[in-house]
Amino acid sequence: MKKYRLTMFIVLVLCMALLLTSGCSTQQAAPGTQEPEEGTVEETVDVKVGTVGPLTGGAATYGLSVSNAVQIALEEANENNEIPGVNLVQISEDSEGDWSKAANAFSKLIDQDNVNVIIGAVLSSETAAGGPIVMDGEVPTISPTSTATGLTEGNPYLFRNCLSDEVQASQLAEYAVTELGLKRFAILYTNNDYGVALKDAFEATAKEKAEVVAVEAFMDGDEHFRPQLTSIQQKEPDAVFVAGYYTEAAKIAQQAAEQAMSIQILGADGFYSPVLVEIGQDAIEGATFTAGFFSADPNPVVQSFVARYTELFGEEPDMFAAQAYDAARIVIEAMKQNGTDRQAIRDGLAETKDFPGITGLTSIDEEGDTLKEVLILKVVDGAFQRLR
Repeated sequence: MKKYRLTMFIVLVLCMALLLTSGCSTQQAAPGTQEPEEGTVEETVDVKVGTVGPLTGGAATYGLSVSNAVQIALEEANENNEIPGVNLVQISEDSEGDWSKAANAFSKLIDQDNVNVIIGAVLSSETAAGGPIVMDGEVPTISPTSTATGLTEGNPYLFRNCLSDEVQASQLAEYAVTELGLKRFAILYTNNDYGVALKDAFEATAKEKAEVVAVEAFMDGDEHFRPQLTSIQQKEPDAVFVAGYYTEAAKIAQQAAEQAMSIQILGADGFYSPVLVEIGQDAIEGATFTAGFFSADPNPVVQSFVARYTELFGEEPDMFAAQAYDAARIVIEAMKQNGTDRQAIRDGLAETKDFPGITGLTSIDEEGDTLKEVLILKVVDGAFQRLR
């Protein structure tokens, strides 16, 4: 009897072992590996994607646009199992628009969160602060919105997929002369890194091809521009290039109209917001500016992104959101082609060529800077139309 019980016990143990080995084996998948064999359970690995930008404070609208768009791109990749065995996880850090807090955010993402890649920062001053940190930590980083000239030079771990201030301002000046027939320019710029970079580039090109008759500055947050406009009006320019953001541009256009100035308003990507028309009304009609995105593009991929963003966040995506979505998609493509470790992602970003994003074809040059077409938009009947 005891021998029979012992035999049954051994048989039971063997059966349980067979069940466990046949039904519960696991296989970890990595990018580029084959699908798990039938009867196995795929184990996923978290790959961390950090973002840095202002989520609170005066520049929060820009940072939230970036964070929201990255969220959409990562969710799409996870839902469609684009990288088998990988679950992309977003870790967002709030810089509050302050470069020193941005530097701390970069350090935290690298040292504490151990992220594989960073998308950010948003403002050029933030990205400049983070540049040495990501190079020291050897963490690939791509900024979708930092436009300061020369930002990526000399840093093999820092990239961007937005056009520099220098490129867009120079191309707009050339377009204004050759296509719009303008000859005499005034420049009204905000006295910060963004405004100065735009002013310098526009002025240099305009002086080569035409004439710059006046240059005036204003400070961030200014609301009254009549002294500068009066000085500009006396020089009788054909156009004024406003090197600043949409709020100031709209108010400048209004006050110029009140002074009976018949003048062409020109601007850069800081104009791209529905708020430009909401504030400027009829005074901003005809304004022409460069942009990195056009939400009315009939391309189905563009419209799909616009629809999903609007559904999730209750508003149409701006240029910051569109460029952030493309930055995330470029990162995902780098992972699909090269792998998910830091060096593999870095190499994939450096190899980016003619990436078909919603902001146009994007390539990365040897200095980590972007190569792409400059869009030129115009306000027509209260809406944006693409000129080029």
